[in-house]
Amino acid sequence: MSDGDSDETVDQPPVLLVRDDREFLVQPGEEMGTDLGILEVPADVEPGDTVETHLDEAFHVRRLRGPDLFHHFERTGAPMVPRDIGLIIGETGIARGDRVLDTGTGTGVLSASMARAGATVVTYERDPDFADVARENMELGGISDAVDVRTGDLTEELESGALESASFDVLTLDTGDAAEIVTHAPELLVEGGFVAVYSPFIESTRDVVEAAREAGMANIRTRETIQREMQFDDRGSRPSTAPVGHTGYLTIARNE
Repeated sequence: MSDGDSDETVDQPPVLLVRDDREFLVQPGEEMGTDLGILEVPADVEPGDTVETHLDEAFHVRRLRGPDLFHHFERTGAPMVPRDIGLIIGETGIARGDRVLDTGTGTGVLSASMARAGATVVTYERDPDFADVARENMELGGISDAVDVRTGDLTEELESGALESASFDVLTLDTGDAAEIVTHAPELLVEGGFVAVYSPFIESTRDVVEAAREAGMANIRTRETIQREMQFDDRGSRPSTAPVGHTGYLTIARNE
C-alpha cells in the first residue's frame, strides 16, 4: 500500500470483522494478525463485504454501532454498561449540537456514546494513564474530533473558574466527588440543562440528591438500574435464575 493510499483512510470510520464468536475492530487499510491468519483490510472496505485471511478464512464486515464500543475499547476499569448509557441519553435527550461536560472518563464508553449521538464532549480523567487510553479509544471509535479528553480534576477546574458559565447542555458524572460537583451544576448548565449522576452506592447517591436540592435543581429523581435476562428453552420461558442485574443508581436533575 502506498503512502497516498494510507492518507486517504485516516478519516474513514473503523469497521467490525466478524466470524462466529470472533470480532475485530479495525481501520480500513489496516493489517491485523489473527489465529486464523493475517487480515489485510482494503481501504475501500464496506459493511456487508467479506474479507479473507491469507489462509482463506472469511470474515464478514459489519458497521460499527455504539454498543460495540463496550466490547472493543481497551479497559482501564469497569466501563458503564450499555443499558445505563441508554438511560442517560434517553433521560437527558442528548442529541446533535449538545455540549456535554463529563468527569470520570475511565474507558470512555459513555463519552464516546454521547459523541456518536451527535454531542461534543469535554471529559476529565484524573489518572494520566487512563486518560491516554481513553484518547486512544476515541481514535479507535472514530470520534476523537468530538471528544476532548482532559487530564485533570474537574473539581479543581471549577474552583479556578476555568470553565465558562452556562456553557453546557448536559453534565454527566461518574465519580466519587459527584455531590460536590453537582453544587456547581446551575452555573455550568444552560437553562433547562440536565445533570446525570451514576453511582454504584446508595450512600453517595443520597449525597448527590441532597446537593441537587440545595443547589435548587428541579425534577430530581433517582432510579436503580436493574435488568433481567429472559431464558427460552423446551421446558418454557422465564427470567434467568442468575443474580438480579443491578448495576447502580442513576440520578437525574434539571437546571431551572
